[in-house]
Amino acid sequence: MSGKKQGALEPRASDAEVTAFLDQVASMPKPAAAGSTGRLVFAMDATASREPAWDRATHIQAEMFQAAGTAGSLRIQLCWYRGFMEFHASPWSDDAAALLQEMTRVRCAAGQTQIGRVLKHTIDEARSARINALVFVGDCMEEDPATLEALAGELALLGIPAFMFQDGQDPRAEPVFRAIARLTRGAYCRLDANSAEQLKELLRAVAAYAAGGIPALERLARDGGSAIRELTHQMKR
Repeated sequence: MSGKKQGALEPRASDAEVTAFLDQVASMPKPAAAGSTGRLVFAMDATASREPAWDRATHIQAEMFQAAGTAGSLRIQLCWYRGFMEFHASPWSDDAAALLQEMTRVRCAAGQTQIGRVLKHTIDEARSARINALVFVGDCMEEDPATLEALAGELALLGIPAFMFQDGQDPRAEPVFRAIARLTRGAYCRLDANSAEQLKELLRAVAAYAAGGIPALERLARDGGSAIRELTHQMKR
């Protein structure tokens, strides 16, 4: 079971990792056409090991929801798992306040990871209506890697890129998160307690891209940080 981890402070995600993330996003298939409504699944690990970073993550992710509301037409479904096989998926919404309220009600509880369930759920949702992207934020992986990679292959066939954000540096999780991102033509980035601003920018960029493609990114880049401006530049090349 996932529990609170002990040990030294983790290093900041390197500039090279951020650049690699932006390069991966730049090579992704383009999102929904202009004028259509994008759909994004935002999934979170709410097991006990995430508790120390939960308040920070909630604040950052709330800013992503708010950015999504101004970047273009985008509906988000919030998913999370925790405890003994507890899994929840919210209704689809484009209301940033409602999404934030939903997220702030979640409390972490000890339990095993359910990344496979997240991937299966996204696949099932995509069979009824197109999904433009999956965002996952978690720190652990306690499942069979081959099973997760097979599900990632199904996401790829449906054209759903997975943005895999690793909160920390669990050595078992990293290669699997990277594989899921690679197989789906998504992107991977490692996060830590020092990368709050970085995560905020990257999540806002993902939301803008899923909602409105390059034009939405350009609007966001006018007031955004260096990561968003670099992403916009790379995707226009």
